[in-house]
Amino acid sequence: LAPDPAVMAEVPYFALHPLGLERRRAEVLRRVAEIIAARPRATPEAQLAAVAGVRGIGPWTMAEARRVALGDPDAVSVGDYHVPSLVAFALVGERRADDARMLELLAPYAGQRGRVQRLLEVGAPLPPRRGPRRAPRDIGGM
Repeated sequence: LAPDPAVMAEVPYFALHPLGLERRRAEVLRRVAEIIAARPRATPEAQLAAVAGVRGIGPWTMAEARRVALGDPDAVSVGDYHVPSLVAFALVGERRADDARMLELLAPYAGQRGRVQRLLEVGAPLPPRRGPRRAPRDIGGM
């Protein structure tokens, strides 16, 4: 189970380093927890709307929260680096795409675009890789 938001709001940012969260992301998580803890009886939709204005919460985070927490079948991960190209490659064979092109290709699936995106992520062939992988950054000291 997820920790209680009031408890999460009090966790110091450095305690989240072993989880791979640097200070900036840890502070965003703590701020979101504060907002949620202040609205314990609000609906999930109202809580999500309340955190939408937090600096560090962008369209990708909102789409992921809508898809995972609220089960929104139409939430598309706009702002993701890899997803537009994956969708374009799977649907029309284009190696590179941006968010606008991805949304254009997903338009026929309106109402279910998030589900289509997720199905393509787990089952479609990936576009050819174009460069070396970056090494992950270890901030946890483990």
